[in-house]
Amino acid sequence: MRKSVGFISQYLIGVLFGLGLLVSGMSNPEKILAFLDLGGAWDPSLIFVMGGAVLVGLVAFYLAKRRTQSFFGDALQIPTRRDIDRRLVIGSLLFGLGWGVAGFCPGPALVALGTGHAKPLVFVLAMLVGMAACEWFFSGNKRTPALK
Repeated sequence: MRKSVGFISQYLIGVLFGLGLLVSGMSNPEKILAFLDLGGAWDPSLIFVMGGAVLVGLVAFYLAKRRTQSFFGDALQIPTRRDIDRRLVIGSLLFGLGWGVAGFCPGPALVALGTGHAKPLVFVLAMLVGMAACEWFFSGNKRTPALK
């Protein structure tokens, strides 16, 4: 019973996130690219969306630090790593490059799949291939410690 309640709550939170992306226009790659176009028709609305998300995140993490278990009784696992390694930097650069070229990041791309357009489909397929390649590389390749 508890797992099904957790699954339902995760689903509802995902729906809320997707609705937020739709209402704010962040599932539209042209809006993201307009934010990145500092020399043209710059659209600063992404700053407000990100600022709101950061504020919600700060409050949520502040409250979570005061708890020892989740709302459903599971152990609360808050990330503790604070180091910046090569994998994090390379991943961030690839994320930013993909975001700047396509105007999508993973969440909005999944939401935009509902439009039926080819661009989000191509992005999501490329993202899945990249995730699989990364998983394969880091799980089977003996040279991965060199990246740390």
